[in-house]
Amino acid sequence: MVFGTFDILHPGHLYLFSEAKKFGDYLVAVIARDSTVDKVKHRNPQNNESMRLEKVKECKDVDEAVLGNKNDYYKVIEEYKPNVICLGYDQHSFISKELQEEMLKRGLTAKIVRIGPYKEDIYKSSKLREEK
Repeated sequence: MVFGTFDILHPGHLYLFSEAKKFGDYLVAVIARDSTVDKVKHRNPQNNESMRLEKVKECKDVDEAVLGNKNDYYKVIEEYKPNVICLGYDQHSFISKELQEEMLKRGLTAKIVRIGPYKEDIYKSSKLREEK
């Protein structure tokens, strides 16, 4: 399982999906809700959640793409019970330690893996947004 906004889908995201897929045989990508993006990043995404969901569904390494829960970010983890959760190198809304603690409270045992960057000097959403 991976989480993200995936607003401007780029090779760095595709790398995240590809690397995450190596940890299992079924990859679920959880797309952040528009309201969550606003709350966490203090800005609206360029593309709405439906558009972002459809783009991620088209990615070859993603078996299933779903929208996150608006009220409880952990509900989707409870629903799918993944064996592994892969976080991007720059993903700060889900911090490994806090995620692990909350999962323990809920009786979830997924391993948490941090995926390294792919050409972050080129393929980083904030940099791509600046170029537009």
